[in-house]
Amino acid sequence: MVKGISRQVIVVNAPDPKLFEQAIFILKDNMGDGVTNEALLKEATQVIRGAEVRQKKRHFYLYGAVWACAGAFLTGIVWLCTVLF
Repeated sequence: MVKGISRQVIVVNAPDPKLFEQAIFILKDNMGDGVTNEALLKEATQVIRGAEVRQKKRHFYLYGAVWACAGAFLTGIVWLCTVLF
């Protein structure tokens, strides 16, 4: 824990609180004064949604690996059948 420093934060509630209730964003010290609260909230929400998209892409790669293994297995079965019979 840092003592003696005050920081500005944004707290965003999770849209689907299965694992997390809130996300806390710490604002930079050199942030411009012309930034509105709505712009900050929009940026934080985009970051959270971007993390959801990256998580879904990982599942896509997992499906590709499963199909590749299944194809290799079936190819091995066909090869084994042609050698034995």
